[in-house]
Amino acid sequence: MKMHTLTLCALLASVGGLAAIPQAQAASALDKVVQSKKLRCGVMLDSPPSGFRTADNKPEGFDVTYCNDMAKALGATAEIVETPSSDRIPALVSNRIDVLIASTTSTVSRGMTVAFSQPYMNYTTAVITRKDTGIKQYSDLKGHKLGGVTGTSTEQMLKKDVGNWNDPKTAYIGYSNDTEAFLALQQGKVDAVLQATAVASTLLKSGQFPTFAMAGEAPFPPDLVSIAVRREDQEMLGWVKLFVWNQVASGRFAEIYHTYISDSAPPALGVAGVDF
Repeated sequence: MKMHTLTLCALLASVGGLAAIPQAQAASALDKVVQSKKLRCGVMLDSPPSGFRTADNKPEGFDVTYCNDMAKALGATAEIVETPSSDRIPALVSNRIDVLIASTTSTVSRGMTVAFSQPYMNYTTAVITRKDTGIKQYSDLKGHKLGGVTGTSTEQMLKKDVGNWNDPKTAYIGYSNDTEAFLALQQGKVDAVLQATAVASTLLKSGQFPTFAMAGEAPFPPDLVSIAVRREDQEMLGWVKLFVWNQVASGRFAEIYHTYISDSAPPALGVAGVDF
């Protein structure tokens, strides 16, 4: 009896010790940020007004401000890591960043790789074309060469429609970032691209592309975008969700929305009838 008891105690102690090993190895990004006083945010800087560079090359925009607010709440300094669209998830998985604040749609497929907060922004999607294409609305895209950014949810929805149209004259070309897609449109390689309405409005107002025009909105559901953390980091996820809630409850979300997006009322950050 005593032998069995000692053996059982030894086994439990051994299991307990083994269980403690992965816990020690899997330190939360939250603890690391608090200790290092540095928060590394992945942000796209080719997608104004969400992220862009000023004339003196400093990061600016809605997502940049959101990162700065998050760092301040953590008692840390924000480090903006430029993260192109196609590199957003890899940058987080490879631990090059602590959080991803880069207008990332929280799809179920992405949710198998990273963990998402509730939405922090809501975008509709606009059609951007050149004034000489004859495209006036989304349905006019059929029969044209279309462009977009590889790996985005917008690309997935557009490609689905292109497939359903079954028109040999309609083609889609994916680019690595927004800048390349806009350049292709300007050079006539494609006749239209899809982009968040807020981004499209900012682009047209800038005067950088005088031949561009907005041709209505795509009939897509609102693009609810979320902040992402590493999938296993539930401590960081819990804190980020609390932060997003506080941004809205304090009125800070409305403040930065009016600064970078629009003077109108901020959009609802959810889907009617269901909680995230």
